[in-house]
Amino acid sequence: MTSGAGLLFPDWAAPARVRAAMTLRTGGVSAPPYDSLNLGVHVGDDAAAVAENRRRLREALSLPAEPAWLEQVHGTSVVDLPSSERRADAAVSRTPGQVCAIQVADCMPVLFAARDGSVVGAAHAGWRGLAGGVIETTLGAMDVAPADLIAWLGPAIGPGRFEVGDEVRAAFLDQDAAAADAFQRNERGRWQCNLYSLARRRLAAAGIEAISGAGWCTYDERHRFFSYRRDGQCGRMAALVWLEEP
Repeated sequence: MTSGAGLLFPDWAAPARVRAAMTLRTGGVSAPPYDSLNLGVHVGDDAAAVAENRRRLREALSLPAEPAWLEQVHGTSVVDLPSSERRADAAVSRTPGQVCAIQVADCMPVLFAARDGSVVGAAHAGWRGLAGGVIETTLGAMDVAPADLIAWLGPAIGPGRFEVGDEVRAAFLDQDAAAADAFQRNERGRWQCNLYSLARRRLAAAGIEAISGAGWCTYDERHRFFSYRRDGQCGRMAALVWLEEP
Protein backbone atom coordinates (compact mmCIF):
# COMPACT_ATOMS: atom_id res chain seq x y z
CA MET A 1 0.00 0.00 0.00
CA THR A 2 2.07 2.90 -1.27
CA SER A 3 -0.41 5.50 0.00
CA GLY A 4 -0.02 4.44 3.62
CA ALA A 5 -3.78 4.48 4.22
CA GLY A 6 -4.63 2.92 7.58
CA LEU A 7 -6.79 -0.18 7.13
CA LEU A 8 -8.43 -2.92 9.17
CA PHE A 9 -9.63 -6.13 7.52
CA PRO A 10 -12.61 -8.16 8.76
CA ASP A 11 -11.86 -11.50 10.42
CA TRP A 12 -14.61 -13.42 8.69
CA ALA A 13 -14.88 -16.49 6.48
CA ALA A 14 -16.05 -14.68 3.36
CA PRO A 15 -15.70 -16.31 -0.07
CA ALA A 16 -12.73 -15.28 -2.20
CA ARG A 17 -14.64 -12.90 -4.44
CA VAL A 18 -15.87 -10.85 -1.47
CA ARG A 19 -13.56 -8.00 -0.53
CA ALA A 20 -13.95 -5.88 2.58
CA ALA A 21 -12.02 -3.35 4.65
CA MET A 22 -12.43 -0.67 7.30
CA THR A 23 -10.37 2.51 7.29
CA LEU A 24 -8.57 3.87 10.32
CA ARG A 25 -7.97 7.57 10.90
CA THR A 26 -4.31 7.36 9.79
CA GLY A 27 -2.55 7.73 6.44
CA GLY A 28 -4.31 10.75 4.98
CA VAL A 29 -3.61 14.45 4.45
CA SER A 30 -6.36 16.20 6.42
CA ALA A 31 -5.31 18.72 9.07
CA PRO A 32 -6.59 18.67 12.66
CA PRO A 33 -9.27 18.09 13.85
CA TYR A 34 -9.79 15.84 10.80
CA ASP A 35 -6.35 14.25 10.95
CA SER A 36 -5.72 12.49 8.86
CA LEU A 37 -7.66 10.02 6.68
CA ASN A 38 -11.02 11.78 6.81
CA LEU A 39 -13.37 10.48 4.12
CA GLY A 40 -16.41 12.63 4.90
CA VAL A 41 -17.25 15.64 2.75
CA HIS A 42 -19.94 16.86 5.15
CA VAL A 43 -17.89 17.56 8.29
CA GLY A 44 -16.18 20.85 7.38
CA ASP A 45 -12.85 19.50 6.12
CA ASP A 46 -11.04 20.94 3.09
CA ALA A 47 -12.60 19.40 -0.03
CA ALA A 48 -9.22 18.90 -1.71
CA ALA A 49 -7.94 16.98 1.31
CA VAL A 50 -10.97 14.70 1.31
CA ALA A 51 -10.55 14.08 -2.42
CA GLU A 52 -6.92 13.10 -1.88
CA ASN A 53 -7.86 10.84 1.03
CA ARG A 54 -10.45 9.09 -1.13
CA ARG A 55 -7.88 8.71 -3.90
CA ARG A 56 -5.47 7.11 -1.44
CA LEU A 57 -8.19 4.74 -0.33
CA ARG A 58 -8.93 3.68 -3.91
CA GLU A 59 -5.23 3.10 -4.49
CA ALA A 60 -4.61 1.22 -1.25
CA LEU A 61 -7.44 -1.24 -1.91
CA SER A 62 -7.25 -1.26 -5.71
CA LEU A 63 -10.94 -0.43 -5.70
CA PRO A 64 -12.79 -1.20 -8.93
CA ALA A 65 -14.74 2.07 -8.71
CA GLU A 66 -15.46 5.05 -6.46
CA PRO A 67 -17.42 3.82 -3.44
CA ALA A 68 -21.14 4.61 -3.38
CA TRP A 69 -20.93 7.30 -0.70
CA LEU A 70 -24.32 7.60 0.99
CA GLU A 71 -26.11 10.56 2.51
CA GLN A 72 -26.69 8.87 5.87
CA VAL A 73 -29.59 10.05 8.01
CA HIS A 74 -29.72 7.46 10.85
CA GLY A 75 -32.63 5.76 9.12
CA THR A 76 -33.34 2.32 7.67
CA SER A 77 -33.49 2.87 3.89
CA VAL A 78 -31.40 0.55 1.72
CA VAL A 79 -30.08 1.17 -1.80
CA ASP A 80 -29.51 -1.74 -4.18
CA LEU A 81 -26.43 -0.81 -6.19
CA PRO A 82 -25.92 0.28 -8.92
CA SER A 83 -28.93 2.45 -8.07
CA SER A 84 -28.16 6.18 -8.23
CA GLU A 85 -30.10 6.83 -5.01
CA ARG A 86 -27.79 7.91 -2.19
CA ARG A 87 -30.01 9.03 0.71
CA ALA A 88 -29.90 5.84 2.76
CA ASP A 89 -28.17 4.11 5.65
CA ALA A 90 -27.43 0.79 4.00
CA ALA A 91 -26.45 -0.60 0.63
CA VAL A 92 -26.42 -4.02 -1.00
CA SER A 93 -24.96 -5.21 -4.28
CA ARG A 94 -25.02 -8.27 -6.50
CA THR A 95 -23.00 -6.51 -9.19
CA PRO A 96 -19.20 -6.93 -9.30
CA GLY A 97 -17.33 -3.66 -8.95
CA GLN A 98 -20.03 -1.81 -7.00
CA VAL A 99 -18.52 -0.74 -3.67
CA CYS A 100 -20.87 -0.46 -0.68
CA ALA A 101 -19.58 2.11 1.83
CA ILE A 102 -20.71 3.23 5.28
CA GLN A 103 -19.15 6.24 7.04
CA VAL A 104 -18.84 6.23 10.83
CA ALA A 105 -17.27 7.93 13.84
CA ASP A 106 -18.81 5.99 16.80
CA CYS A 107 -21.82 4.37 15.13
CA MET A 108 -21.33 0.73 14.17
CA PRO A 109 -20.76 -0.41 10.60
CA VAL A 110 -22.15 -3.89 9.92
CA LEU A 111 -20.95 -5.76 6.85
CA PHE A 112 -22.71 -8.77 5.32
CA ALA A 113 -21.83 -11.38 2.73
CA ALA A 114 -23.57 -14.41 1.31
CA ARG A 115 -21.55 -17.58 1.76
CA ASP A 116 -21.75 -18.26 -1.99
CA GLY A 117 -20.52 -14.77 -2.88
CA SER A 118 -23.74 -13.79 -4.62
CA VAL A 119 -24.48 -10.60 -2.67
CA VAL A 120 -22.90 -8.26 -0.12
CA GLY A 121 -24.27 -5.51 2.09
CA ALA A 122 -23.32 -2.79 4.55
CA ALA A 123 -25.40 -1.01 7.19
CA HIS A 124 -24.94 2.10 9.33
CA ALA A 125 -26.02 0.89 12.77
CA GLY A 126 -26.02 3.54 15.43
CA TRP A 127 -28.66 3.20 18.14
CA ARG A 128 -31.37 4.87 16.03
CA GLY A 129 -30.72 2.60 13.07
CA LEU A 130 -30.60 -0.52 15.22
CA ALA A 131 -33.83 0.36 17.00
CA GLY A 132 -35.46 1.30 13.71
CA GLY A 133 -34.55 -1.98 12.03
CA VAL A 134 -31.71 -1.13 9.65
CA ILE A 135 -30.25 -4.61 10.06
CA GLU A 136 -33.56 -6.24 9.23
CA THR A 137 -34.19 -4.04 6.16
CA THR A 138 -30.68 -4.75 4.88
CA LEU A 139 -31.21 -8.49 5.25
CA GLY A 140 -34.53 -8.17 3.48
CA ALA A 141 -32.86 -6.42 0.56
CA MET A 142 -30.20 -9.14 0.35
CA ASP A 143 -32.93 -11.80 0.11
CA VAL A 144 -30.73 -14.69 1.26
CA ALA A 145 -31.55 -17.35 3.84
CA PRO A 146 -30.01 -16.32 7.20
CA ALA A 147 -28.04 -19.56 7.45
CA ASP A 148 -26.30 -18.58 4.20
CA LEU A 149 -25.11 -15.19 5.47
CA ILE A 150 -22.17 -14.01 7.54
CA ALA A 151 -21.85 -10.68 9.37
CA TRP A 152 -19.04 -8.53 10.73
CA LEU A 153 -19.44 -5.86 13.40
CA GLY A 154 -16.96 -3.05 12.84
CA PRO A 155 -15.46 -0.57 15.31
CA ALA A 156 -17.97 1.45 17.35
CA ILE A 157 -18.12 3.30 20.64
CA GLY A 158 -17.81 0.84 23.50
CA PRO A 159 -20.29 0.35 26.36
CA GLY A 160 -18.00 2.00 28.86
CA ARG A 161 -18.23 5.27 26.92
CA PHE A 162 -21.69 5.22 25.37
CA GLU A 163 -23.96 6.87 27.93
CA VAL A 164 -27.63 7.20 26.96
CA GLY A 165 -30.92 8.22 28.53
CA ASP A 166 -34.10 6.33 29.36
CA GLU A 167 -35.57 7.02 25.93
CA VAL A 168 -32.82 5.06 24.15
CA ARG A 169 -33.21 2.06 26.45
CA ALA A 170 -36.99 2.19 26.06
CA ALA A 171 -36.67 2.19 22.25
CA PHE A 172 -35.14 -1.28 22.48
CA LEU A 173 -37.00 -2.75 25.45
CA ASP A 174 -40.34 -1.88 23.89
CA GLN A 175 -39.45 -4.37 21.15
CA ASP A 176 -37.38 -6.87 23.13
CA ALA A 177 -37.49 -6.94 26.94
CA ALA A 178 -34.35 -9.09 27.07
CA ALA A 179 -32.39 -6.24 25.47
CA ALA A 180 -32.13 -4.91 29.03
CA ASP A 181 -28.92 -6.95 29.28
CA ALA A 182 -27.27 -4.44 26.90
CA PHE A 183 -27.81 -1.54 29.35
CA GLN A 184 -26.08 -0.95 32.68
CA ARG A 185 -27.17 1.87 34.97
CA ASN A 186 -24.35 4.23 35.91
CA GLU A 187 -23.78 6.44 38.94
CA ARG A 188 -25.49 9.36 37.18
CA GLY A 189 -28.75 7.44 36.87
CA ARG A 190 -28.30 7.03 33.13
CA TRP A 191 -27.36 3.97 31.07
CA GLN A 192 -24.19 2.57 29.51
CA CYS A 193 -25.29 1.11 26.17
CA ASN A 194 -23.62 -1.86 24.46
CA LEU A 195 -24.15 -1.45 20.71
CA TYR A 196 -22.34 -4.71 19.98
CA SER A 197 -24.71 -6.66 22.21
CA LEU A 198 -27.76 -5.02 20.67
CA ALA A 199 -26.54 -5.80 17.15
CA ARG A 200 -25.81 -9.41 18.03
CA ARG A 201 -29.32 -9.79 19.45
CA ARG A 202 -30.84 -8.41 16.25
CA LEU A 203 -28.74 -10.64 14.04
CA ALA A 204 -29.44 -13.74 16.13
CA ALA A 205 -33.17 -13.00 16.10
CA ALA A 206 -32.97 -12.81 12.30
CA GLY A 207 -31.34 -16.25 12.22
CA ILE A 208 -27.73 -15.28 11.56
CA GLU A 209 -25.25 -17.32 13.57
CA ALA A 210 -21.94 -16.49 11.85
CA ILE A 211 -21.08 -13.15 13.49
CA SER A 212 -17.54 -11.83 13.95
CA GLY A 213 -15.84 -8.56 14.83
CA ALA A 214 -16.81 -6.30 17.78
CA GLY A 215 -14.68 -5.45 20.80
CA TRP A 216 -13.18 -2.08 19.82
CA CYS A 217 -13.97 1.29 21.32
CA THR A 218 -13.67 4.23 18.96
CA TYR A 219 -13.75 6.65 21.90
CA ASP A 220 -10.87 5.05 23.80
CA GLU A 221 -8.65 4.18 20.83
CA ARG A 222 -7.89 7.77 19.93
CA HIS A 223 -4.90 7.07 17.72
CA ARG A 224 -6.80 4.58 15.54
CA PHE A 225 -10.35 5.89 15.29
CA PHE A 226 -12.38 9.05 14.91
CA SER A 227 -14.99 9.56 17.63
CA TYR A 228 -17.74 12.16 17.40
CA ARG A 229 -18.71 11.75 21.04
CA ARG A 230 -15.11 12.25 22.16
CA ASP A 231 -14.12 15.12 19.87
CA GLY A 232 -17.26 16.64 18.39
CA GLN A 233 -15.70 18.03 15.21
CA CYS A 234 -13.83 15.14 13.59
CA GLY A 235 -13.41 13.05 10.45
CA ARG A 236 -15.21 9.95 9.28
CA MET A 237 -13.94 6.42 8.69
CA ALA A 238 -15.48 4.02 6.19
CA ALA A 239 -16.36 0.34 6.10
CA LEU A 240 -16.45 -1.07 2.57
CA VAL A 241 -17.52 -4.32 0.96
CA TRP A 242 -17.74 -5.32 -2.70
CA LEU A 243 -17.73 -8.23 -5.12
CA GLU A 244 -14.99 -9.01 -7.56
CA GLU A 245 -15.63 -10.75 -10.86
CA PRO A 246 -16.03 -14.52 -10.30
